[in-house]
Amino acid sequence: MNADPATSDAELIGRIATGDRLAMQVLFSRHHVRVYRFVLRIVGSETIAEDMIGEVFLDVWRQADRFEGRSAVSTWLLAIARFKALSAIRRRGDEALDDDAAAAIEDPSDDPEVAAQKKDKSAVLQKCLMSLSPEHREIIDLVYYHERSVEDVARIVGIPGNTVKTRMFYARKRLGELLKAAGVERGWP
Repeated sequence: MNADPATSDAELIGRIATGDRLAMQVLFSRHHVRVYRFVLRIVGSETIAEDMIGEVFLDVWRQADRFEGRSAVSTWLLAIARFKALSAIRRRGDEALDDDAAAAIEDPSDDPEVAAQKKDKSAVLQKCLMSLSPEHREIIDLVYYHERSVEDVARIVGIPGNTVKTRMFYARKRLGELLKAAGVERGWP
């Protein structure tokens, strides 16, 4: 079988369920960057995010025959990635901080370069986004960076659609307050 670029993700999952490695490669090439960026925003570590990508797609390989098609394949991938990323954060919180890890923690004081970046609107926006609660940041990330619908976000996060809307409302409100406090009057489109 060849890997026609027009082959849908759902068709690829069906082929992966039968052990088609080429279909797995095509699915990986289509989605690994988006999944990596999503995981990176949750875990905050490139190394952990890279490890997670392998785990996510290994799960896809193992569970492809259980995919029921109730959501888009990309939604399913992000749900798997979210579960793995949150599990990694919980594990990391349980591990003791060794000397190497302690030495790798950056000094939070501002150097001249950081002070200059703070004047840049996008740097201020990123800092404000990181100040949001994990629940609000996750909703903003999925809706605005991954362009997911409220229904998709509800499936990925495992909450009702109305809760997604409520979190989005409060996240945007809080983000507006943070941006205004940082001197950015119009930071939200």
